This record gives sequence, structure tokens and C-alpha cells, in this order.
Amino acid sequence: MAKLLIVEDDESVRTLAARALERDGHSVTIAADGAQGLTLIRQQRGSYDLVVSDIRMPEMDGIEMATAAAKQFPAMKIMLMTGYADQRERAEELNGIILDVVQKPFTLAEIRARVGRALSCFA
Repeated sequence: MAKLLIVEDDESVRTLAARALERDGHSVTIAADGAQGLTLIRQQRGSYDLVVSDIRMPEMDGIEMATAAAKQFPAMKIMLMTGYADQRERAEELNGIILDVVQKPFTLAEIRARVGRALSCFA
């Protein structure tokens, strides 16, 4: 299946999303914030099939991470998650970089379906 990176500062959300996606057969790596996520992206030379990141995080948020990653790896596919309407609006400025924005809280079925849809768009 796909090689995914989950970037989320809330441990419970990160663990829940990772487990749900692993059940679908994906290989999942996790990062606790955008800086760690960007480091992993660079180490893997942008080879993740999809990066799923929270927007609002300490140190480096998901939008900063996505922008930096897209500059180095323009073909990388990125999906963002947020529980904040104003953050969702910020993500709309990244058309062409961001595939989708998932509203939190989400169900396991929803995150699995949205990731599946994002991956199938580029299969």
C-alpha cells in the first residue's frame, strides 16, 4: 500500500489516525510537529506517497511545513487537518500544494476514506 507520514502534535489524534491507516495496510511514520515532519520528509527525499498534517502545531505549523516541503519536493501530496475555521481559510491559499483539508474531529472511517480518495487521485 502507501507510505504515509502523519504530523500531529496531539498524541491521541496522531495514534488514532496512524492505527486506522495501518489497518488499511499503509506504512505509517509519525511526527509530533511540523519541524520533525519536515526533517523526516527531507531524510526520505520526499518519498512519502502522502503527508497528512495538522495545521496548528507548536514550533512549525502544518502550513509552514507544507510550503517548505513543496519547494523542495513539488510533486509531494499533502493533506491537512484542522479543528479551526480560520486555519482552514489559511490552507485555501495553498491551492496546488494541498489536496484536501479534513475537519477535526473526524471518525476513523472518514480519515481512512479521505486518505484513500487522495491516494486514488494520483494512482
